[in-house]
Amino acid sequence: MRQRAARTVSIALAVALSAGTAVLAPAARAAESQHGHEATRTALRALVEQGGLPGVSAKVRDDKGSWSGEYGYADTGAGRERSAGDHFRGASITKTFVATVLLQLEAEGRLNLDDTVERWLPGLVRGNGYDGNTITLRQLLNHTSGIANHTDDPDFSHATTGPGFPERRYDTYTPEQLVAIALRHPPRPDPEGKPSYSNTNFVVAGMVVEKATGRSYAQEITRRVIRPLKLRGTSFPGTAPQMPKPHPVAYSRLHQDAPDAETHDATEQNMTWLGAAGDVISTSGDLNRFQRALAKGELLPERQMKEMFDEVPAGDGLGYGLGVEFARLSCGVKVVGKTGRTNGSLSAMAGTQDGKHQLTFNINGDWLPDPSLYIDVIEAEFCGKVPPRTDQTPTAPRLA
Repeated sequence: MRQRAARTVSIALAVALSAGTAVLAPAARAAESQHGHEATRTALRALVEQGGLPGVSAKVRDDKGSWSGEYGYADTGAGRERSAGDHFRGASITKTFVATVLLQLEAEGRLNLDDTVERWLPGLVRGNGYDGNTITLRQLLNHTSGIANHTDDPDFSHATTGPGFPERRYDTYTPEQLVAIALRHPPRPDPEGKPSYSNTNFVVAGMVVEKATGRSYAQEITRRVIRPLKLRGTSFPGTAPQMPKPHPVAYSRLHQDAPDAETHDATEQNMTWLGAAGDVISTSGDLNRFQRALAKGELLPERQMKEMFDEVPAGDGLGYGLGVEFARLSCGVKVVGKTGRTNGSLSAMAGTQDGKHQLTFNINGDWLPDPSLYIDVIEAEFCGKVPPRTDQTPTAPRLA
């Protein structure tokens, strides 16, 4: 049995702007509903204080009402606190929206998830061991396609999430460019059929949406999901680098692991480097509403709901559905949702599959020295406590 190592990292030591702005001590606030969330509040505080992160904001919705909790700062230099209405980059949470649209198109008879990539995008996935005739749309959505991940390419990651980011943050990439970068690397199918996470899968899925509808994935998601659910804080900015207000400063260490690594303001960035794999901007309230509507069958017929929640085990208590992830918690509760990471932002939305209980939270920093602190927030909300670490405890899902 391995116990979680204790951490005493101070926010004042861990977060500093490149200009050398002083960092204030964090503040905690929580808007209570009729029921308490003491364990969740404690886990949020630990994320900031023990994880050395700037701030976190969370929102919960269940049958008893809504609750929000914030800890730390949206802007460490100005002393502005996190708020429940903050906009943030949800990154890979985009994947759940894209999968929803593809499943809607299947329900309408406009495509089949067992169609091949070659059928919809002839010649796109070909060469270097790839054959689009052997990869289905379903395999894109549950990460069993074997397509390499373009964001793992060393040169690309240096430019988009590493030290090259400050000079390259406004660069625009086309989906075709992203797929070409991935195909420089050989396929990586798992012989046991386990998922192999790849952002490129959803870049291709977004291209299929456009081919099937004549409209971009952003236009289709807006038309089919955002407007019907009145998700007024949710958008897909494409090449536009700005964030709608209110929003936190997105603090990034550019994947530098050292505790004293320089911290950069990564708030403005062109998200075409992820595109349909990670473009979304949203709020915790919007994502809770989206999760609830999806789980309660407001967006998909029963058959497509079963397909979305058909889990492919990935090990360590985790699994993949179509655009969603599963985790079985220490108390036996199984949650479904999606995580997301981009420069200066870590996010998660998780809920029970019956749609009765949702949690969404966002951290305005992109380092996580102790990943257990991340899953602890989910454990605290759905189990009412944070368990001691054991080899059987689920690890934090891959953040991408």
